[in-house]
Amino acid sequence: MSSTRPSPALCESPAHTVLQDVFGYEQFRGPQQAIVEHVIGGGDALVLMPTGGGKSLCYQVPAIVRQQQGRGVTIVISPLIALMHDQVGALHEAGVEAAFLNSTLSYDEAQDVELRLQTGAITLLYAAPERLNTPRFLGLLDDLYQQGVLSLFAIDEAHCVSQWGHDFRPEYRALTVLHQRYAGVPRIALTATADDLTRADIIERLQLEDARLFISSFDRPNIRYHIEEKKDVTTQLLRFIEREHAGEAGVVYCQSRKRVEELAATLCDAGLTALPYHAGLDTKVRQHNQDRFLREEGIVMVATIAFGMGIDKPDVRFVAHVDMPKNIEGYYQETGRAGRDGLNADAWMAYGLNDVVNQRRMIDESPAGEEFKQALRGKLDALLALAEATDCRRVRLLAYFGERSTPCGNCDNCISPPAVWDGTDAARKLLSTIYRVHAASGLTFGTGHIMDIVRGKDTEKVQQFGHDKLSTFGVGRDYSEAQLRGVLRQLLATGAVGLHKVMLESGHSFDTLSLTEGSRPVLKGEMPVQLRESTASTTPKRTRTRKSTGSAPPAAAANLGPDAQARFINLKSWRAEVAREHNLPAYVIFHDATLAAIAERNPATLDDLQGISGMGAKKLDAYGAEVLRVCAQ
Repeated sequence: MSSTRPSPALCESPAHTVLQDVFGYEQFRGPQQAIVEHVIGGGDALVLMPTGGGKSLCYQVPAIVRQQQGRGVTIVISPLIALMHDQVGALHEAGVEAAFLNSTLSYDEAQDVELRLQTGAITLLYAAPERLNTPRFLGLLDDLYQQGVLSLFAIDEAHCVSQWGHDFRPEYRALTVLHQRYAGVPRIALTATADDLTRADIIERLQLEDARLFISSFDRPNIRYHIEEKKDVTTQLLRFIEREHAGEAGVVYCQSRKRVEELAATLCDAGLTALPYHAGLDTKVRQHNQDRFLREEGIVMVATIAFGMGIDKPDVRFVAHVDMPKNIEGYYQETGRAGRDGLNADAWMAYGLNDVVNQRRMIDESPAGEEFKQALRGKLDALLALAEATDCRRVRLLAYFGERSTPCGNCDNCISPPAVWDGTDAARKLLSTIYRVHAASGLTFGTGHIMDIVRGKDTEKVQQFGHDKLSTFGVGRDYSEAQLRGVLRQLLATGAVGLHKVMLESGHSFDTLSLTEGSRPVLKGEMPVQLRESTASTTPKRTRTRKSTGSAPPAAAANLGPDAQARFINLKSWRAEVAREHNLPAYVIFHDATLAAIAERNPATLDDLQGISGMGAKKLDAYGAEVLRVCAQ
């Protein structure tokens, strides 16, 4: 890596100067420069960029440049308090005047922020969508607008405005006021996940019809995708973490709060440092757990999807799902929280028939209109197709977002291609049995009973209803229970089998199976059912082992020599002390990659620190001497 800045010819634009002097990066990545220049020029933009792709710089650099040009303050709409706190802290570290207005501030603190805002002392102000539409806040914006110092609106996590998105928040709908009330003030909306339907909804709801659309590649090549069928999911998860990510930070997503707490306790019993996170926890406990995850190393956060949006921790080495998400957007957003530093990371998921049943039931029982339910079913179908896929996971995932690609060689299917079997015959036998039990008694039955009939199991319940006399009794003796569950899983997801809730006098309920319009083409043999051979297996598919113990160096330092690794360890210890003093996550001070570059270069003078990625002018001035002292130890 060069120790000198680029030639002046490369630093002509104000945007490049800010990028290098403030943030310490030599060049923009991908479409960042085009986005930044467009917004600096006053244009509206809708930006789709994967997690870790550098979305924040797309509005932070224009905010600084436009403020230098006398255009005033940028208002950032952000959905989470934790995200506001960390981003404002990071901007302060880079020497940028930033602030937030949220419920964590006292009255006097909020008054001080408002005063600084009115005097032009703030470059970026972060606020939640709920606050933006209050009369007081709108009054502040009105004053700035009338003075001509309202520079830019940045709408982060813009998918929240869409009813088709995976994290719809009604408060985002009020953001139409920005276009209607403050004409001429440019807006940039940003999200990491939006299929065509969600994208169109964002444009309509935020009135961005004239905005320029920037779509980056959705590919995260450093993430390895692995999806397997549930057997004993806790054992499978433990085996995955111990073999692949011992001692490293990760996030495990569960569907229920109860499951979160149980699994966190189990992981702790297994010797891991695991913490629970869900909306039912006391606010102080939840915040304490999140702070530990951000500030300490090697923490595994077990959480519902209430956790994660806006989490900037760069060294999360894995994201695991022990329950299937609702759709591909949610899956992509959650897995994208791994490997934000660009180093190798894993996305692991286990799924089963109950996942499909539960997700399908929640859709069917929701009070939404039929059009909305159909859209949700389509999204669930796409996720199940990804889980059941026998070809490249990445090709499937990117195709969902309209991006063509070639096999990646870095997902479970590419590394170890699965065998495939034809489940069409088994599907027809299951559907025929569902039809016959209903025709015989007018009743519907659950999954277990239907499979017992098909497999010829002479249970007490089978005898009670005389189902051992049905013509389909025992027609599927050659199929294992695992195979039949895999077939049913696909039939449910594609709508070829419906769910019907039966209420008991006790108040309890259970799900039964019924035929649908989608059953007909399968029964007629017009729609083949292809499944992974692993559906019939009783042994979970093993992941590719990258390391066997937690003693290996951090990913950022893996290629350093012994002396450089010693410097890296010393730098991390020093960084931890600084982070504690500033009450910030360590990565806000310097990323691991920056420390690794410093350790490798072994600088002796301040000039030697020039050009290291992440070493901006303010950080060089604030920390340069201390960095040299640590390296000289």
